[in-house]
Amino acid sequence: MHVVISGGGKVGEYLASVLLESGHEVSIIEQDSEVADRLSMLLSGRYLVVNGDGCDSKYQEDAGIRRADVFVATTGQDDNNLVSCEIAQRVFRVPRCVARVNAPKNQRIFRTLGIECVSSTELIANLIEEETLLGSVSTITSLTNGNVLLTEVVVPRFKTLPGVDAVPVAQLALPEHAIIAAVSSSEGVEVVGPDTMLRPGDRAIVMADYEAIDDVRDIMRAL
Repeated sequence: MHVVISGGGKVGEYLASVLLESGHEVSIIEQDSEVADRLSMLLSGRYLVVNGDGCDSKYQEDAGIRRADVFVATTGQDDNNLVSCEIAQRVFRVPRCVARVNAPKNQRIFRTLGIECVSSTELIANLIEEETLLGSVSTITSLTNGNVLLTEVVVPRFKTLPGVDAVPVAQLALPEHAIIAAVSSSEGVEVVGPDTMLRPGDRAIVMADYEAIDDVRDIMRAL
């Protein structure tokens, strides 16, 4: 997974370290040249440090934003985090954008714009590591002694379907013991019907046997 982080302060540095230790690829955009130089010498793994403004599309592109799976804004300025996430989401169509929010009153603005926001360093790291993985699966509940799971699968960016904005649920070749029951998007939750579509960033509510969950995730990754 490729993650682009705007802001190389304590939050950005910690998050980058966690992701790099897990084997992910990380690009950090940091405006302060001294901080950027320090990160270049401190980090290890597959990383890139770009000295520039994360609110500038040029520096986002230099960081490889076009192939990013997740964009995270971790600066101490809520307005900068909002602008950088908006650029990543609307200009470069990054499927998941997460922002650090310093003032709780601003969370409503971020959520209205479809930007996930958290106010804790640890929560950001956990969100990236556990919930925003490409085609990730989080368990909502288990049924019949855990043999059947009701899960939420994040729909990734369609990397193998250029120019396609949505895929019909009916066309997905799901394993025998798995069904998509509903789709949660910015417009609300829709019970799956013959015309239901999946778009990057949507959350598919899946009911499946425990053994079939990995197959469902692989199908999402292959879109």
